[in-house]
Amino acid sequence: MLSTHYQKVRSLSVFDIMRMHAIFSANYANGPMDTFMSDLSKKDGVFLVRKKSTDEIVGFSTLGIHEFQHQGRTVRGLFSGDTIIEKAYWGSRSLQTAFALKLFTEALKRPFSRQYWLLISKGYKTYLLLTKNFPEHYPKRGQDDNPHLKALVINYCEALFPGKLDHALMTLDFGDNANCLKQDVAGIDDELKAREPDVAYFEQRNPTWQRGTELPCIGRADLAMFAWAIWPFLWKAVFKPARKKAAATAAGVNQVV
Repeated sequence: MLSTHYQKVRSLSVFDIMRMHAIFSANYANGPMDTFMSDLSKKDGVFLVRKKSTDEIVGFSTLGIHEFQHQGRTVRGLFSGDTIIEKAYWGSRSLQTAFALKLFTEALKRPFSRQYWLLISKGYKTYLLLTKNFPEHYPKRGQDDNPHLKALVINYCEALFPGKLDHALMTLDFGDNANCLKQDVAGIDDELKAREPDVAYFEQRNPTWQRGTELPCIGRADLAMFAWAIWPFLWKAVFKPARKKAAATAAGVNQVV
């Protein structure tokens, strides 16, 4: 069983950071500590995923909170940085639940403002999380051009990664020494692409993902969007596991009786 909690970067211990970097290095190539620390220092907080039995960190996701001026209005963006969970715990919804709750609480702070989830994806897993849970997103299979969201993507890329965005391909290229997923992590094959069309679309939009190019993405995540679209995801993430646990407990009691 896992638990995930959000905390400020400044509250991380040296041990926490070293453990995070160890997990990162096990899954990504070209990820020296100084680069990792430089990126971490630019974030506001981090979701730490821990084993409940030992309190050991088995995954994490960094988060930066930004405000942008876009077409005469202030837009709030929650930017997901490095995200990784040890393979043994793939499939757990602990991180997703904590992240959804964070999005919701941040949206409550400014109920009448537009809020977006900002992410750059060098692997398909984070992109799938976007496509399966955020109806209004970019880039989107079957809807290659969304001028409004595309303009927001360009805006935040130029603000956070000046000069790195290829406007023709709409990918971010950090050079040959950029960190990239190791070959045995989150690979893409024909069977996967046939089963998940969004994975095939991700590879189409970011064909050089294996060398570390990133696909910049965005999903609308304000209070209005939660009200009609994201709330079912939040409900499922928070309450469905609790209902399953209650059912399992009841079943166990029945078996004893």
